[in-house]
Amino acid sequence: MKLNEMIEHTLLKSNANETTLKKLCDEAVENGFFGVCVNPLYVKFCHDYLKGKNVKVVTVIGFPLGENKTETKVFEAKAAVSDGADEVDMVIAVSKLKSGDYDYVRNDIKAVKDATGVNLKVILETATLTDGEIVKACELAEEAGADFVKTSTGFVGGGASIEAVRIMKKTVGDRLGVKASGGIRDKDFASELVKAGATRLGTSSGVDICK
Repeated sequence: MKLNEMIEHTLLKSNANETTLKKLCDEAVENGFFGVCVNPLYVKFCHDYLKGKNVKVVTVIGFPLGENKTETKVFEAKAAVSDGADEVDMVIAVSKLKSGDYDYVRNDIKAVKDATGVNLKVILETATLTDGEIVKACELAEEAGADFVKTSTGFVGGGASIEAVRIMKKTVGDRLGVKASGGIRDKDFASELVKAGATRLGTSSGVDICK
């Protein structure tokens, strides 16, 4: 798969507006990106704007901390899919993972997956986790029926790292996809992440990467 086809062109800043979102969508179409990743508020706008185009709409759930109640994540995810989201990226309850409440983490993920039926990516926030916690989070995501594990929100601590992607890929193999996101700004780093096992890339620098 070509690098551009792995990119989710991302705009999650609170100063986004219809003008910048149209630009995001236009760039995704022009560059042959997999999709755009936007906040739930603008899923319907992007879905309607991209009608007839081969670009998916991805959104984020429980973003950026993941500390919402499961019921809130489920409601948010269902609303996003109703608005036209093709995939959802949910943030795990990191505090529950670190507390060893694995049943909660697993059930939290499963509830969102069961409620939507679309591709679900589980954001682990790897920069805040130990290697062992990354492995455990990946195992829980797989047990819960997730489709991808994802490194980071890009809003908390560090972003994607080569080592985190390697650990994630080693844990999930080819059974789940691995999305690297956060701090991906140039082609060399993007390519290294793919070599380490990333099958999808979330970045706001996709146009520069593909030049």
